[in-house]
Amino acid sequence: MSHANAALSPIQRLRIARLIVDDRWPVAHAAAFFHVSWPTAKRWADRYAAMGREGMADRSSRPHHSPTKTPPAVVRKVVHLRWKKRLGPVGIGARLGMAASTVHAVLTRCRLNRLHHVDVRTGEPIRRYEHEKPGDLIHVDVKKLGNIPDGGGWRYVGKQQGGRNRAGTPDKARSKHRGPLMGTAFVHTVIDDHSRLAYAEIHDDETAATAVGVLQRAVSWFAARGVSVHRVLSDNGSAYKSHLWAKSCAGLGIKAKKTRPYRPQTNGKIERFHRTLADGWAFSRRYTSESARRAALPAWLHEYNHHRPHTAIGGKPPITRLTNLPGQYS
Repeated sequence: MSHANAALSPIQRLRIARLIVDDRWPVAHAAAFFHVSWPTAKRWADRYAAMGREGMADRSSRPHHSPTKTPPAVVRKVVHLRWKKRLGPVGIGARLGMAASTVHAVLTRCRLNRLHHVDVRTGEPIRRYEHEKPGDLIHVDVKKLGNIPDGGGWRYVGKQQGGRNRAGTPDKARSKHRGPLMGTAFVHTVIDDHSRLAYAEIHDDETAATAVGVLQRAVSWFAARGVSVHRVLSDNGSAYKSHLWAKSCAGLGIKAKKTRPYRPQTNGKIERFHRTLADGWAFSRRYTSESARRAALPAWLHEYNHHRPHTAIGGKPPITRLTNLPGQYS
């Protein structure tokens, strides 16, 4: 593809070259006919004579030799400091005695000018994975949300009115120092690694018995959609480290796996789902009560699973990754 300021497209280059080489037009006449300079017309005629039609294509402007290019050994030092220390161009330049602009050029060439694909804590490249089939692995976790008082929470009505709403909401616990407490909603979430299909329930605790009940119902929910669960990945929360969890997973024929301690990135798919859950449902609009927010969850989950485009799976809804499933968009 020719650049934006090119006087001739490849087709026009071929035409002017054929006029000069094949039809014996003078270079000056052909240049005037196509409204280009004499050197331009001569260049394409010479290329056509030497290479034929293939010579009309654009060539790379990259030089064959760059004597001032940063040496490979220095590039390796720049990359090392970027990955291991997460330093910017100014910091790296100060350590290596280089201009910050040169360091930035090296980082851009190595695609490290932005660290979105490098782990912030370790500096190691982020390893992304996806299991081959639905049910090969499901992720489980709990998202904690403060309950909403009657009349709305402080996010939408302000802190003063939010405090009055808390005080006026019945059936709440009380704290000696903080006054009325609204309690916590524990959203137990399950997501399939391959399809990103999600299942969620809201409970008032995160005990092992509750987590096991959610897992059993989630496995049945996936089975109704033709998905057989083989492995489950969880963090090291007390519910997932319990004997009841291990026994229940074995009874369901599921292999229980744990993430590395203090390494939530291992369970990154469900961590990212929690962000989507918060933006799309939990804090998306003003709810006048906790029961109103909880009642809105099933509709949002249906939207997420059946209609919302998912960027990680090609902009399609998760349900489309389940094959031979009737009524996917019902």
